[in-house]
Amino acid sequence: MPSPTSLLILDFDGTLADTRRNIVMTLQQVMRQLGYPVADDDACAATIGIPLRDAFLRLIPQATKADADLCTSTYRQFFEANRRQLVPQLFPHVRETLELLRLRGIQMAIASSRTSTSLSAFLDDMDIAPYFQLVVGAQEVSQPKPSPMPVLHILHKLHLTPGQALVVGDMPVDILMGAGAGTRTCGVTYGNGIPADLLAAGADCLIDDFADLLPLIVS
Repeated sequence: MPSPTSLLILDFDGTLADTRRNIVMTLQQVMRQLGYPVADDDACAATIGIPLRDAFLRLIPQATKADADLCTSTYRQFFEANRRQLVPQLFPHVRETLELLRLRGIQMAIASSRTSTSLSAFLDDMDIAPYFQLVVGAQEVSQPKPSPMPVLHILHKLHLTPGQALVVGDMPVDILMGAGAGTRTCGVTYGNGIPADLLAAGADCLIDDFADLLPLIVS
């Protein structure tokens, strides 16, 4: 029998909130502004979940690390304005499911490659911040996804073991992060990732709706 799940560690972009349009549009805006060839929507979306600097190095093969740093700082300037114009929405059944999980006594945390400032703004805008015991952004750890460090950091802070946690995300980096930390992992098929890639990364299961998490919680 699996151990009871005491903690859900959730990705944000593509798992809780549909931020794809915001991210893709801003990545393309930066490339256009700085004179680089503009990557298409799918190429941009495939970088969601990794640190911005790495995303630009992938999207702009000729870019140096200094170029990528300039792209990253430019992105952050543009993103705030875009966030206010194109407000992301929670995916269906996220809010209701978070409430039911809270009522079951499940602790919840977020592990994201987004900065803590950006995460906090989104969580406040969406009025879901109170559901999370811990929010870990890119600044809290020295190694981002797919390193297990964000998950290990959360487990340490909440005094829990890998066997008590389930990591949920829409991209292979989320699955690799959880698997590397020794937790169970669940991929969501409605986000930015491809189901076959999630399974190839080692996802223990896939769900098509955030509400499908409820039956996975072992009571």
